[in-house]
Amino acid sequence: MRDITTEIFEAVLFDNDGTLTDSRGPVERSWRAWAAEHDVPLERFGHFHGVTSRGIVERVAPHLNADAATADIDRRELEDVEGIVALPGAVDALAAVGERGAIVTSAGRELAQVRIRAAGLIQTSVVVTADDISAGKPDPEPYLTGARLLGADPARCLVVEDAPAGLQAGRAAGAATLALLTTTEQDALEPDADLVVESLADIRFEQVDGGVRVHLQVR
Repeated sequence: MRDITTEIFEAVLFDNDGTLTDSRGPVERSWRAWAAEHDVPLERFGHFHGVTSRGIVERVAPHLNADAATADIDRRELEDVEGIVALPGAVDALAAVGERGAIVTSAGRELAQVRIRAAGLIQTSVVVTADDISAGKPDPEPYLTGARLLGADPARCLVVEDAPAGLQAGRAAGAATLALLTTTEQDALEPDADLVVESLADIRFEQVDGGVRVHLQVR
């Protein structure tokens, strides 16, 4: 495990849903309605948080046309923004890292932009979405892409996540990993996290020469 409080990171790569924004209400409502319409039993849905919509569709309903079924769930999620808010510490975290920050999400670009706006967050100059990659989390491609677009060495990046799939993607990319207990139990996060905290409110980012430092907030 890496002690992330002693490193200087070239870039900080944030997941969005569950890390920066609380979108649980729209996500749950959309998927429940989708499952009911397509006769997909809810018990087929395990812990798919952090996985692309298409990835979930292909796992829970391989009998459906993946293109049409994914388009259906994407439409439902785009139409529901009720209750989306910024999670604690998210606004300050994005402001602190500035141009050294990127958002790396499993959502499509249109949905990501809708949720970022609904939460009142600053959109980073680099936003990597499901539309920009060929393999989603837990594959490292999303975070490798984010690092590349920022001109950063993946091994000198910090990935901030709330889901096991995202942490696995960050670790596979060679990055340090910070896990948030916003959606997932600690036991599920610890295997791939260098540090686990309750939320971004427990962290303070500071820009220094050469990158960004991480400080634990004292409460």
